Amino acid sequence: MHNHEDLYNQASQTVNYLTGDVLARIGITGPILAWYNADFLPAHTRFKAAFEQWQNPAERTPTKTVALTDAENDFVKVYRQLYTGYMKSNPLVTDEDLVGAGMPTRHTGGNTPAHKPDTLIVATTDTSKPAAVGLHYRDRQSTGTAKPRGVHGAEIVWDVLDTPPADWSELRHSTFSTRTPAQLVFSGTQRGKTLYFSMRWENTRGEKGPWNEIESVMIP
Repeated sequence: MHNHEDLYNQASQTVNYLTGDVLARIGITGPILAWYNADFLPAHTRFKAAFEQWQNPAERTPTKTVALTDAENDFVKVYRQLYTGYMKSNPLVTDEDLVGAGMPTRHTGGNTPAHKPDTLIVATTDTSKPAAVGLHYRDRQSTGTAKPRGVHGAEIVWDVLDTPPADWSELRHSTFSTRTPAQLVFSGTQRGKTLYFSMRWENTRGEKGPWNEIESVMIP
């Protein structure tokens, strides 16, 4: 991982993907499931909480930085164990599962690596439905909706804020979309508030392209 935010977003994608049905389908049951519930998920919860305490630069302290580093080191150990021990080597896990979980796909000597995304996304918003924002997106270098070569989908980070964020680290929520349009749904109390969001491409190996500039739209 390149930084705390990348790990936070990737781990969130992994946990969101590994629902009960998926875990059962790929054979994470019995003792492995017990390890996942007793070791992996608590370590992720601690890392997630430490990151969210640390991420606001205005409230960042040395104590929060140390807490994040400790929690991240502990989480990386179990995350690697999940990937190498239970996902990458598991014949029940497809490359589509690995991509869905935000993990790198397998490689053999004859494979041609997917091109790392290096282009930006153009997004337009659809506010025709109450308490929902649709994001229609395409590659900036294309007039159609086809994704760039080797790209699996788009990572979206977003938040509902009272003031514009200083940078992408202040957008605390993330999701992944493999098909345009992506749909973000909100509560009734959030109507009339401002949604800030940004997007970037991600290829089939989990490599990410550059973020767009942060955009905003009022939630209808």
